[in-house]
Amino acid sequence: MASASPTPPSLQLPPSSPEHTPFSSKSEPLSPRSPPSPPRPAISLQQPTNKKGPSKSAKLFRRFRAVFRSFPIITPTCKIPVSLHGNRLHDGHIHGGTRMTGTLFGHRKARINLAIQENPSSLPILLLELTISTGKLLQDMGMGLVRIALECEKKPNEKTKIVDEPIWTMYCNGRKSGYGVKREPTDEDLIVMQILRVISMGAGVLPDDGTEHPDGELTYMRSHFERVIGSKDSETYYMMNPDGNSGPELTIFFVRI
Repeated sequence: MASASPTPPSLQLPPSSPEHTPFSSKSEPLSPRSPPSPPRPAISLQQPTNKKGPSKSAKLFRRFRAVFRSFPIITPTCKIPVSLHGNRLHDGHIHGGTRMTGTLFGHRKARINLAIQENPSSLPILLLELTISTGKLLQDMGMGLVRIALECEKKPNEKTKIVDEPIWTMYCNGRKSGYGVKREPTDEDLIVMQILRVISMGAGVLPDDGTEHPDGELTYMRSHFERVIGSKDSETYYMMNPDGNSGPELTIFFVRI
């Protein structure tokens, strides 16, 4: 019997192995990795002393949100002297008022937010979103006093607290300027409050994650507010000057009519 002829050398293949392939003579360079995003701070804000469960305004806000987002951002001129309507200053406080912490914050070209807290280390008891750009309102406050009135309709047998109303018509120094909406804090809102928990008063720009935001820098202004309750249908927040003697820089009225 004739023996099988050996395979010609030109057709012999080297043994395959994970370390050797006929198509690669050297390792591929690794693609550069983008730097990791900075870790988000853990939220350690405390519950307010009178905090209750989620109110019905949270459900109502979700109904209004889609419509509210379609409203244009208003850029009115908000400058006018205001009076305290008989509430006198004493050692930087308004008679009958309760001191709170208030923070205006938002991206410069986006809508401004107002957070009211019992103190810098507590969760917000009130968070508003207004149809005024952050940069415009802060610019106007730097040029003069600002007064904002938020009005909503009074219903028969009204039992909802005025600050729990979901939406208001907004007037800036007497001129209709859009709307204001109460909303629940988002994760981004809570991160802002967490970063600012060690600041009682001040203004500046918050650090970002290294990416450029289309609406500009995230700016803030924090100060003491005096909360004055007139009745179940009226409530006022006065943003006080740091010196405590020259009256409010910003006044926000909540009124049911």
